[in-house]
Amino acid sequence: MQHEMVRDYYGKVLKTSADLKTSACCGPEALPAHIRPLVENIHPEVTAKYYGCGVIAPAALKGRRILDLGAGSGRDAYILAQLVGPEGEIVGVDMTDEQLATARAHIPWHMERFGYPRPNVRFLHGYIESLGELGLEPASFDVIVSNCVINLAVDKPAVLKGACDLLKPGGELYFSDVFSDRRLSKALSQDPELYGECLAGAMYWNDFLPMAKEAGFLDPRLVTSRPLDIANEAIKAKLGAAKFYSATYRLFRLSGLESACEDYGQAVIYKGTVPEQPDAFELDGHHLIERGKAFTVCGNTWRMIADTRFKPHFDFIGDFATHYGIFPGCGTSIPFATTTGSAASGGSCC
Repeated sequence: MQHEMVRDYYGKVLKTSADLKTSACCGPEALPAHIRPLVENIHPEVTAKYYGCGVIAPAALKGRRILDLGAGSGRDAYILAQLVGPEGEIVGVDMTDEQLATARAHIPWHMERFGYPRPNVRFLHGYIESLGELGLEPASFDVIVSNCVINLAVDKPAVLKGACDLLKPGGELYFSDVFSDRRLSKALSQDPELYGECLAGAMYWNDFLPMAKEAGFLDPRLVTSRPLDIANEAIKAKLGAAKFYSATYRLFRLSGLESACEDYGQAVIYKGTVPEQPDAFELDGHHLIERGKAFTVCGNTWRMIADTRFKPHFDFIGDFATHYGIFPGCGTSIPFATTTGSAASGGSCC
């Protein structure tokens, strides 16, 4: 039933982004400076029929192969296409025919605009719960992104497991979505408006974390979060006392990660060579690593840098020979910020 509700909402009810009744995945943050000129290269129809906001684009993507889950009209895919360059590739997946038609119709226009000799973007019709049925080669993607779409999925564990299977070792799922502070009633999931507005399908954060680990993402990292203000009074009344958050997570497909932040006396030094982040590299909400300064890290964070595409941008101090215990502050309280905030400076773990 949910698939039909979502297809109808995004294919028939919504005609432009102005038709949305809430801003569940939208924030007040300005687009990063390096993204703004890329947005100007997007066809107006693609932008008009894009029903999210913000851009889900982690750093260091040049030449990478990326899968976009719930690509919609293709706006994020075409932004990512510029970031990976002509030697990279973007594959977008969506189940809504009307959205896919818009995305596919403008492939030649964008390739000409970007000056690429051949298309580096393609769009597939399919369900993000069934990624294994799309004919994509396992362990073939460097990065998988999703912009406020996983909440719409009927089988969220299947989405996460399918994504993990498609990632190369060291690859990451980088996504933004809506989370709740409690499990929502099944009755809410039958409301087309609440579901289509990305609220009724929101994941309870403490269900999501073990779900991600079960799928193979052993140490989920929260990048940013902010509380959502539901301004529509009719929708707010239906939701009751539940609180909602917009959050961005990065999940790495890495073996050997531990269940907590363990201290081996290690440190990393950022070279400042990621083009989008010359002064400081933001791994997650607890790791803003300034250029040229030794930054202490736990074993898991070490692997997230040393065993991924970020390795060339760092120097490394130490190894796993000696264990010094757990990092102070590594706990299990609710991870979301109560006010707008991002990464903290200094050497620390979660």
